[in-house]
Amino acid sequence: MIDAALLPLQRQFLTPPARALVALGLRADQITLAGFGLGLLALPALAFGRYEVALVLILLNRLADGLDGAVARLTTPTDRGAFLDVALDFLFYALMPLGFALADPARNALPAAVLICAFVGTGSSFLAFAVVAERRGLRAPDFPSKGLYYLGGLTEGAETIAVLAVVCLFPTAFAPVAYAFAAACALTTLTRWHMGWRAFAPISKHSEPR
Repeated sequence: MIDAALLPLQRQFLTPPARALVALGLRADQITLAGFGLGLLALPALAFGRYEVALVLILLNRLADGLDGAVARLTTPTDRGAFLDVALDFLFYALMPLGFALADPARNALPAAVLICAFVGTGSSFLAFAVVAERRGLRAPDFPSKGLYYLGGLTEGAETIAVLAVVCLFPTAFAPVAYAFAAACALTTLTRWHMGWRAFAPISKHSEPR
């Protein structure tokens, strides 16, 4: 919901360290993979109840996610980089509720499953829209530098990071927070379905909708 508004501030903050990383010879793909590795380490940290460690790893993962794009813009963005960025992000987000489920299966397994299901809805609607938008040559005006069509919604990256931070700081609140955010994700999915239904209506008046 607020990713587009935060984008100019993010670029201003990340451009200087990105220049330093480029000077060191680091590539965007390397930063993407390193960030994903840090995100993976958050899973066992959550499972063993080390929530403060998990929070640091989550924030480092998100920092790397911003830096890889900044480095790519300073060098040469690639389709492989865009693919890695999106594919690894969606897996990272799904692994975080799993970590809470492993930490306390009795209390967290069901809300974690509901939240992961909600993430599937937002992720699949995002990717399905991006695929068809690419076929039609559409571009997202709010995110012109993204490697694929970036469809916004009520629950975007900033909101998801905020929720993960809250449940790491207050792990006993995971269940109600997960249910509430899953409901918001469901609303995002419904609005994206509606946007896709309208945006991808048959071009020819003689065509029948599929």
